[in-house]
Amino acid sequence: MVIGVTMINVLPGYEKAAYREMKNIEGIKDVYHVFGEYDFVIIIDVEDLNDLNDVVDRIRQSETVKATRTIVGAEL
Repeated sequence: MVIGVTMINVLPGYEKAAYREMKNIEGIKDVYHVFGEYDFVIIIDVEDLNDLNDVVDRIRQSETVKATRTIVGAEL
């Protein structure tokens, strides 16, 4: 199991649309709207790194997303 934490920035005014879109992507466990450098923190829970890359790629393909940063963790 691989856990990814992805922070994203979205286009101004598109926060609600981005939230709805992220909630519908398979593999995304939680979406948190935050204040500060990033607009959202997304928790991704998938089987392996290939699946994590696929989910992050789907996030990046969104027209509402400007930038992402992902931290990867794995259960021991």
